[in-house]
Amino acid sequence: MKRKIRMGMVGGGPGAFIGAVHRAAARLDGKIDLVCGAFSSSHEKGLKTSNELFLPENRCYPDYETMFEYENDLPESERIDCVAIVTPNHTHFDIAMKALENGFHVICDKPMTVNLTQAKALAEKVKATGLIFCLTHNYTAYPMIKQAKAMIESGEIGEIRKVITEYPQGWLASAIEDTNKQAGWRVDPAKTGISCCMADIGSHAENLTEYISGLKITELCADLGTFVLGRNLDDDGSVLLRFDNGARGIIFASQIATGEENALKIRIYGTRGAIEWAQESPETLRLKYNDKPRQLLRRGWSGAEVANELSRLPAGHPEGFIEAFANIYSAFANAIIARVDFDDKFIPDFPSVDDGVRGVAFIEAVVAS
Repeated sequence: MKRKIRMGMVGGGPGAFIGAVHRAAARLDGKIDLVCGAFSSSHEKGLKTSNELFLPENRCYPDYETMFEYENDLPESERIDCVAIVTPNHTHFDIAMKALENGFHVICDKPMTVNLTQAKALAEKVKATGLIFCLTHNYTAYPMIKQAKAMIESGEIGEIRKVITEYPQGWLASAIEDTNKQAGWRVDPAKTGISCCMADIGSHAENLTEYISGLKITELCADLGTFVLGRNLDDDGSVLLRFDNGARGIIFASQIATGEENALKIRIYGTRGAIEWAQESPETLRLKYNDKPRQLLRRGWSGAEVANELSRLPAGHPEGFIEAFANIYSAFANAIIARVDFDDKFIPDFPSVDDGVRGVAFIEAVVAS
């Protein structure tokens, strides 16, 4: 493939948070160009974003249906290859289905859909079309997470017995939903689905738990809470887990943990040792043993070869959230390039539509419990 991948975006207009993150991540490695979008349900607001991004006005569409129709009519040398979906949860399913129906690869925010019926239907559509679908569980793409996964697979800590994953935030500790757009749709069941906290950040914890450990959750017991008066969905929760190898685990997620920012942390205990990683200090992996001293493994140094292959900066120059997000986009781009180049040996490493199904199933099981 001797050109950049052309991407369209749905959502990410004025007042959005994650759209700008997606755009920055897509640009970082120079493989993807954003060429069009339907950035807002208000065409006027969408044009404002389009102008800020220096896109031609005729490639700023009033809605995603129009975008897919017009892009499909363009010559193959001009039309988009893929679509990034950065809208509230309740819109993901329809946008993704229509994108696939029009022949476009998809990269979508999590959770994939608002219910399991939709998630399974979308998975069937991906399989039927053969198109590439990526879900932006970006925490799995931190270099030291990849390092930890590789070390666990190599037997460094032995057989896993216990996994503890926590994700506390404090931004919803008070009722800000009337004045904060991002809070407003997350606590609205019509837009976010059956869960707030567990769908928003608990799903990240679930995906990271299964990804890094290589285990699958088979049973759970959940306790959800709503602390802010007038709120209709959970803002806090704890989940006991059982895994397919007999291991036990805990996921704790909260958006009313006053003073916390994005304190995602995972600890994995095996028969020979343990691994610990925290998102707020992502360059460090902590290794613990009973029979030798603890170790700190740092990105950029010897011993972290898997992580170093995914790094862009020398040791001591911190990489973080945007770079992890960019690793997802880069892997997605590589998958499209491999498809165009008929490279059947390429094995993608990013969250797939099947991970999306498991994430929605986790949310439904937690709420049911």
